[in-house]
Amino acid sequence: MSRAVVIQTAWLGDAVLTTPLLRAAGDRHARVDVVTTPAAAPLLETHPAVHRVHVFDKHGRDRGIRGLLRTAAALRRCSYGTAYLPQGSLRSALLALLAGIPERVGFAHAAGRRLYTKRIGPSGAHEAGRLLALVEGGISSELELTLNNADRDAAGAALDSAGIAEPFVVLATGSARATKRWPYYRELAGRLAVHCPVVLVGGPAEGWGDAVPSERPSVRRCIDLTGLPVRTSAAVVALARVAVTNDSAPLHIAQAVGTPVVALFGPTVPESGFGPRGEHDEVLGVAELSCRPCSTHGGPRCPLRHHRCLRDLDVATVYAAVQRALARREAVCA
Repeated sequence: MSRAVVIQTAWLGDAVLTTPLLRAAGDRHARVDVVTTPAAAPLLETHPAVHRVHVFDKHGRDRGIRGLLRTAAALRRCSYGTAYLPQGSLRSALLALLAGIPERVGFAHAAGRRLYTKRIGPSGAHEAGRLLALVEGGISSELELTLNNADRDAAGAALDSAGIAEPFVVLATGSARATKRWPYYRELAGRLAVHCPVVLVGGPAEGWGDAVPSERPSVRRCIDLTGLPVRTSAAVVALARVAVTNDSAPLHIAQAVGTPVVALFGPTVPESGFGPRGEHDEVLGVAELSCRPCSTHGGPRCPLRHHRCLRDLDVATVYAAVQRALARREAVCA
């Protein structure tokens, strides 16, 4: 059995969607390593199939041809027999080629396909299943994140410090693509906090700000835990009753840790393969818009400049979906 490496340097959510492929590669090869970004590395380093994580900082210290050659040299020393290339980029394919990896497996439609030695046609309705098709014999497309006691302790300490001692709802307001951010999380937080604590998770720039007016009594139940390390944040999500997310990485993190989601889709649609698949999950969107979807991954601005795909998704609709999700969760936990 040869050594294999999975090269996935796309967004954080894409790294989570790659976890079934990692599991399948681990079943097929003597050793599996992964190349990923600094942001995703902490989430993949404890995956049970992964022996080593190579950090490829393509926008920082490894930017440009020198960084590519330096990373390729490091991979060459590991003597990999197979590279799996789920991202499909030309840069990833070139990295595997320069590393001297003899078998390079990717998708037949990808930008880097001319540098592959084996091309796979896409299969499966969900992105995790499509990526899994790269490994012959891969079966389960369930997402997985392996959190440890330190992660859970850190999450518990953060919640204790914030005074959260009862079931709570997580809101993940951010997205790397601006058009995928629902604009009414502030109002939703205020309504939910009357009934249960609300915890915000995400990056340092995604905090409450003036999300809930300070004069409202419910503000004490709206807690900002943005900026936590990504593994601690994932452990907080794992403890939540329900997570409300955009079409972004927290959606996939919630799926991987088993937390039901209310997923808000605007310019994108779950039929593209990035929606939730849990029995108790719910997807909301404005179905009647002829301009939707306008892209597979979202963009920096609405092409028609009205952003109705999310502006027309009102707070009452999302609030009702969260209440339904909480009721289903309570029924399961009873």
